[in-house]
Amino acid sequence: MTDAPARKGLLVPLLFVLAGTGILVWLGLWQLHRLTWKDALIARIAARSTAAPQPLPMPAAWPGLKPDDYEYLHVSAQGHFDNAKEVLVFRTQGPRDLGAGYLVLTPLILASGDEVIVDRGFIPTDLAAKSSRPQSEIEGEVTVTGLMRSPQDRNFFTPADDPAHGLYFTRDPAAIAAHFGLTRAAPFVIDQDKIAIPGGWPEGGATIGNIPNNHMEYALTWFGGAIGLWVVFGTHLFRVWREWRQGRRSEHQPAKP
Repeated sequence: MTDAPARKGLLVPLLFVLAGTGILVWLGLWQLHRLTWKDALIARIAARSTAAPQPLPMPAAWPGLKPDDYEYLHVSAQGHFDNAKEVLVFRTQGPRDLGAGYLVLTPLILASGDEVIVDRGFIPTDLAAKSSRPQSEIEGEVTVTGLMRSPQDRNFFTPADDPAHGLYFTRDPAAIAAHFGLTRAAPFVIDQDKIAIPGGWPEGGATIGNIPNNHMEYALTWFGGAIGLWVVFGTHLFRVWREWRQGRRSEHQPAKP
């Protein structure tokens, strides 16, 4: 084996390793960037959600609010529930391993006449009918405390809502307001805190606070993949070098008589 073929046999694997390393290292660095972002997000959520409730932003400020301005902000609001406009949002899993069920969303009518959709909490599927939980329909003036949440996004797999039967698959205040003709509805939802209510349902405090943060593991996986490429290339390089050495020895061995 001559030097030229040996070098030629290494060129394509080397280019592949260099390209692969660049991609994997970039992915690892991106995950570290996401880790920094996620750590800051979790810290902000913890600070906002555990703080004492503050007054709900004034309705005049609602159109200019951005989710980053209010997400998980602990607030309080006064008004009365419009129980006739209650809807259910399907969930495949409830708190405390209760299985599938629904979130109960009800408009809270403020003294100003503006409306805020309140996520009052979770109910099991066998309590979907209002007749099975008549005590849950609280009448009169109430004070609601909870976390401000932005509308929930839909994706390709999200089923279509069924407004005629009060069934939704995303927590979208705009869709609910449009169905009931609520012209002054807030562009956000309040996830009500867990409180003692007659009958025990719905169970508030349904906000998912355990946000996954696996970006360090993902980063190590990508960096490990880059190292693995070089290990494989090193093994290939050693094999080529060994074959080259054997070829050189054969060339210098005297021919047998």
